[in-house]
Amino acid sequence: MATNPLGFPSWNIPGDNAWQLTAASLVGLQSIPGLAVMYAGLVKKKWAINSAFMVFYAFSCILIVWVIWGYKMAFGVQWGSAPFVGTPGPVLTSDQLLAQAILPTSGAMANYPMATMVYFQFVFAAITVVIMAGAFLGRINFTAWMIFVPFWITFSYVVGAFSLWGGGFLASMGVIDYSGGYVIHVSSGTAGFVGAWWIGPRLAKDREDFQPNNVLMVLVGAGILWIGWNGFNGGDPYSASTDAGVAVLNTNICTAMSLLTWTIWDIVYHKKPSVIGAVNGLVCGLVAITPAAGVIDGWAAIVMGILSGSIPWFSMNITAKYFRIFTIVDDCLGIFHTHAVAGFVGGMFTGVFATPDGCAAYGLTNPGGAIAGNWKQVWLQLVGALFIIALNIVMTSIIFGLLGLVVSLRMSDAALEIGDDAVHGEEAYAIFHDGQRSLLYGDTERHHVNAGGELGHMNVTEGIPVNQDDRMATGSVRKDSPVSGEEIKQE
Repeated sequence: MATNPLGFPSWNIPGDNAWQLTAASLVGLQSIPGLAVMYAGLVKKKWAINSAFMVFYAFSCILIVWVIWGYKMAFGVQWGSAPFVGTPGPVLTSDQLLAQAILPTSGAMANYPMATMVYFQFVFAAITVVIMAGAFLGRINFTAWMIFVPFWITFSYVVGAFSLWGGGFLASMGVIDYSGGYVIHVSSGTAGFVGAWWIGPRLAKDREDFQPNNVLMVLVGAGILWIGWNGFNGGDPYSASTDAGVAVLNTNICTAMSLLTWTIWDIVYHKKPSVIGAVNGLVCGLVAITPAAGVIDGWAAIVMGILSGSIPWFSMNITAKYFRIFTIVDDCLGIFHTHAVAGFVGGMFTGVFATPDGCAAYGLTNPGGAIAGNWKQVWLQLVGALFIIALNIVMTSIIFGLLGLVVSLRMSDAALEIGDDAVHGEEAYAIFHDGQRSLLYGDTERHHVNAGGELGHMNVTEGIPVNQDDRMATGSVRKDSPVSGEEIKQE
């Protein structure tokens, strides 16, 4: 077999390429199946499929947007004179993807092909929207979600990414966001909270009683999320460097400390060590360390773990009870607390704990943070956070405001009563018989209709058949159906 010299250019370092692809795959696993499984377990049984499929849809949609125009908007040549966004365009040809990875506006380059860089940056864009979805679970109209995802990536995410990572004005100012504390977490937490207001709340009884349907599934998803974060932060030096190792270690130190801290607060206040609380604690630790991972010392990672296990705990368990906005806005999984608050905490204390050596190892010229005498870094971190918050309040509101003129943002109350079966025609668990779909309609059994074992229509008790027309596309039930809307009960 002939050797293709294009496959082994002198600038390509196999170790760097292998690590970057591994890191990207770890981040991809955080979304699929990590957050898909975690969300499916956290919600009521009737929303398990819808919640998981929102993740799969977003992941798929964003990849297509990314390679056709999104990547260049986030990491390409600056578009015009405003240092907010790159010039849109595709990255799909062989000559583009086989070339050395270069970020033209920032001047950064890596020792592997552009294809690797494009995929690595994509999984970060995808998980941002997937995280945001946690605020919308249990009521967003799936059609609205399908339309919202590409618009938000195009008009909000790429602006933050270019401004901080692609060589935009925040990067030029010296704001530090090692791996997405601002670009991903403050962004998704803010947009999730704002979007939740636009969409409206779940049913009142669902807000009052929304116990997880599978805590063990939640732990599986959380475990994938935690270990996947080794790629999340360890991949951002763009090489298998010494700083990548520091980032991975600090990530795990902070996360462990945050989980322990949150658990202690739960025991003190609630008198029990909540498993779901511990998951919130580990997520906050992962989020808080993200902007700082490779530029701080290990002892600072411990301190940040204490802070991330405490400040978001108080915002979720104490502060939220005294501010009416948190009762009006239905942030289903508390994404504002675990991502916006934790990301803000992490970003600000990056300005405190960043060291000159850590910054140099990451390739920054910043002279460290406040502990090194550079108090200006704290101010810069605040400016970066405020820009990302303002950006997402404005753009998310514009997108949902316009989208609401075209399609309903929230499902009908009848569909919300039923859940997955109304939206997708499927249920997560066939408890009584293989293929059984819904007891809401009196369904008790299926009959084989051919020799191949194909299942036919479900029968209803008392011999009254239910045909497909009895289930409207909106998830509501016809007045002449054997089971009326008023008779629908939750699982």
